[in-house]
Amino acid sequence: MNILSDTAVGSVVGFIAVMIWRIREGRTAVTIRKIIIPPLGMATGFSMFVVPGFRFPWTWGVLAFLIGAIFLAYPLLVTSKLIRDGDSIMMKRSNAFFVVVIALAAIRYFARGYFDSLLSIQQTGALFFVLAFGMIVRWRMRMLQEYRTLTATAQ
Repeated sequence: MNILSDTAVGSVVGFIAVMIWRIREGRTAVTIRKIIIPPLGMATGFSMFVVPGFRFPWTWGVLAFLIGAIFLAYPLLVTSKLIRDGDSIMMKRSNAFFVVVIALAAIRYFARGYFDSLLSIQQTGALFFVLAFGMIVRWRMRMLQEYRTLTATAQ
């Protein structure tokens, strides 16, 4: 098996695992901890930049973060929201949510193929990590804001 097919298989397996986790997570109440922990855990990935092979210019990183936070997070923001269900706060996703997640994964996969021809595999991975981090941070910040609004109105 060559590296391209290994990467494709790994991407599909990872994507399926994330989708299963998202479905299971959607059946439980949302807490501040469940909102904050994923981006904090993901932030440990920035340690990859200790290794010189993963580094790229700061401007690229800022641009990748902004593209993720502004453009690619938007579909997640409009297809998910928090609602009060009795004493609990739950995530309510539209039917389009999983279509959006699949489309975003496809965009990232095919764009990554293009960037792999321009950058090293490590730099491409690092750049797409920053892009994904921008998406997650904006989405989770919005969730935290909605959570605080819903808990404040309950009291």
